[in-house]
Amino acid sequence: MRVLVLGAGIIGLSCAEELLRRGHQVSVVDPAPGAGASYAAAGMLSPSSEVWHTDLDLLRLGLASLQLWPSYAAGLGVPMHRTGTLLAGFDGGDLQQVQRQVALLDTVGVSVDLLGGAAARRIEPTLSHRLTGAALLPDDHSVDPRAVVAALLSRVGGAQDVPDVGDHDVTVIATGARLPEPWSHLVRGVRGEILRAHTDDPPTRTIRGWVHGEPLYVVPRADGGVVIGATSEEHDADPVVTLGGVARLLEGARLLVPGLDRATFVEVCARDRPGTPDNLPLVGPAPGRSDVVLAAGFFRHGVLLAPLAARLVADHIETGHLDPALDPRRFDLAAGRVDADRLVHAPSGRDSTYRKDNA
Repeated sequence: MRVLVLGAGIIGLSCAEELLRRGHQVSVVDPAPGAGASYAAAGMLSPSSEVWHTDLDLLRLGLASLQLWPSYAAGLGVPMHRTGTLLAGFDGGDLQQVQRQVALLDTVGVSVDLLGGAAARRIEPTLSHRLTGAALLPDDHSVDPRAVVAALLSRVGGAQDVPDVGDHDVTVIATGARLPEPWSHLVRGVRGEILRAHTDDPPTRTIRGWVHGEPLYVVPRADGGVVIGATSEEHDADPVVTLGGVARLLEGARLLVPGLDRATFVEVCARDRPGTPDNLPLVGPAPGRSDVVLAAGFFRHGVLLAPLAARLVADHIETGHLDPALDPRRFDLAAGRVDADRLVHAPSGRDSTYRKDNA
């Protein structure tokens, strides 16, 4: 089939690459490929640390996609950081959050052991001596989304100008936090601010946790890079970096991993996560249009779910298969048509980035 993919973030590119491998003719359009949420993402492949009581469908999908990642990353020539994820609780209240997470995982058949502060530091010496406790998730890993996007772009390519939509059999909309009418209210922007630093003594594994009630993660890269994130704020404006957000991230990271005091600053940026009314993705036919497929609304899980989303989109285009939990028609929106030109040429609001070398 002739497929037009609107959006060249990790979801759009993964869908395009899967469709190309299956023999379809694919055109990818984005005014700034890879510059949206994929650019900011930390790349945690950690479904177990994200699950909550209302998110069991998300856990199911996340675990299924996690199983795809080793072969997916190998096929792209992108390394995975495979040393697990540590759920950390800084003080007593924070440890209760970890305990609740561990108890929930036990109910869905994922067994995780709680560690005291000293035991946690033995397996992750960079942690603070003030840490109360932690839990190790040995199968939850990470990947660098920027490397994944670069690898996908080298295979798929991308254009900035919109071809005639009528020249294609189906259009896949993978435009992150901004969907065209009449589906724009299916996705909302949830701002996240994220820091990048470099250190000679990075953590050996991803650290996710709470510091005085504030959620935080520290994700190491193989070259000494460290990603620190991320704030979360519902808002209606373009995503911007704020002093308050940066201060909260720095304070929490330095308390949790004290050696980061010696890290050098690299970058801070803000992007919108694409949230949906129930915070589950939209993967399937757009309401009212059988020739338009949505691949959007992945919120915090776009990197984790990318290989699974690509398969689901391609399967739907070829066979009509749907995962009912992700069907965009579950919100019973009115029918309408996609305005591709308006979408691609509209201001994106995705340039809120500050680098050290801009100073």
